[in-house]
Amino acid sequence: MPKVTWASSARFLWALVLVTLPVTSFRVMPFMGSGTSVRPLALYPLVLLLPVLFIRLKRGEIARPMPGAVTILLAFMIVALALTAFGASFPPNELRGIDYADRAIRAVVTLGIGLAFFMAAVWMNQDLSDLKFSVRWLLLGLAVDLAWAAVQFVGLNSGHRQVLRQIQNLFSVRGLVKNKRVSGFAFEPSWLAGQISSLYLPWLLAAVLMRVRSWDSGTKNPTDFGWSSWKRVSGFIEPVLLVGAVIGLLMTYSRSGLVIAALSGLVTFLLVGKEAWKIFWSWFLRGFDRHRWNNFLSTLQNLGLRMLLIGILLAFVIGAGVFLTDKGYISAVIKADKSDIFAFAQDVYLGPRLAYSSAAMSAFFAHPLTGAGLGASGFWIYPNMPDWVLSGNPEIAQQLNPNSNLYPNPKNLFVRLLAETGLVGFILFLSFYFNLFGEGLKLLKNESVKDRRSARWLAAAGFFALTSIFLQGISQDSFAMPEIWINLGILAGSAGYFLSNAKAGNLP
Repeated sequence: MPKVTWASSARFLWALVLVTLPVTSFRVMPFMGSGTSVRPLALYPLVLLLPVLFIRLKRGEIARPMPGAVTILLAFMIVALALTAFGASFPPNELRGIDYADRAIRAVVTLGIGLAFFMAAVWMNQDLSDLKFSVRWLLLGLAVDLAWAAVQFVGLNSGHRQVLRQIQNLFSVRGLVKNKRVSGFAFEPSWLAGQISSLYLPWLLAAVLMRVRSWDSGTKNPTDFGWSSWKRVSGFIEPVLLVGAVIGLLMTYSRSGLVIAALSGLVTFLLVGKEAWKIFWSWFLRGFDRHRWNNFLSTLQNLGLRMLLIGILLAFVIGAGVFLTDKGYISAVIKADKSDIFAFAQDVYLGPRLAYSSAAMSAFFAHPLTGAGLGASGFWIYPNMPDWVLSGNPEIAQQLNPNSNLYPNPKNLFVRLLAETGLVGFILFLSFYFNLFGEGLKLLKNESVKDRRSARWLAAAGFFALTSIFLQGISQDSFAMPEIWINLGILAGSAGYFLSNAKAGNLP
């Protein structure tokens, strides 16, 4: 029987955190208010994990507890708390029974939750073995999530909505949306799309580009019985999940999710995909090299494989296009009035989001250096709502209804940072992002790291995650969503392993 240690206990709890990440709005959380949508199930194992990590930290078992990104993030949190305390000296009027202190405490708690996810990811990824362990459990959670999303898609298109809604209500505070968009275990389809693009696609695309597999630990002898067969099978896990993740993304019909995934993939490919493209293109052209046509059967096989690949890609692109344009939610972008930005935003159902962000910026204009304090941006939204959104918009009408108990949010992380922490907090938070981007560039260009492929694998996943999370911040503003912290923490923690080994000459 394996001996239970602090390290093994931490790994067990960390695995539970990673595999439960898809459940974003868990119903059984009595310590959160009824109006809270962000209720990650992963909070439960995280709460158990943190004391174990602090014990390991005290015992000296965590090699690099304070990378540069952690220092900057802690500085941001200290500054944000100070600015929030300063904001209490000019508190806004109550809104529907909610005062400044209520929102400030709530915002500080959500920021603390985000910081806890980030620190856990940093401390649980201290070497290559930890990194591959984390990715394996992340992908296991994705596989379960995609399986449930597939069941939803089939059920919603075959008249079983009622049964699916009852199952979804067992664990989520929200059932299924009214149309046929799937949400998996997440609160809504756009949240599932955000998870796929920021949590899972980074590792799947990086695995294909860098030809690194998280299930290949490299610790077994390839001549051992069964090892070679498992290695061949495990090599297909990431490519198969990559296809499944793209299909899952399409089933959400999330325009922002599709755009974010496409742009993040493009940025990643431009930064690290040159070598992979050369290898693929060389292989593709070899099939048309007459000097390699030894016999008719092998020639037919080589040409047929390449033509089949072209056919599959064309079929996927055409099929995805028809699949998406058939839905009014997507085709609205094509048919929208493009005479001005506000009319376009209204036609593509982005009017309310743009209005919330525009109104929240009034807090920044009033206090450009310090902001209004964490959580306070919502107090500035209703009095400063733009005129163009006040008529013909049911969502805004519901928000402005005197009998409503809703509290508005900017719906944009960067607007929220400007409105609540001013230029001081905004610059610090961007410094945190740019520090991690710099770590990725070091991993990419550092020639002294022996295991360069693994370092480039981490860099590729980091670039995808950073781009996706940055773009996701344009339409979401919560600090408590784990997907904006997990991969950043993994990057911060693991990068130190490769870079410190390179500096010390202690090559892995």
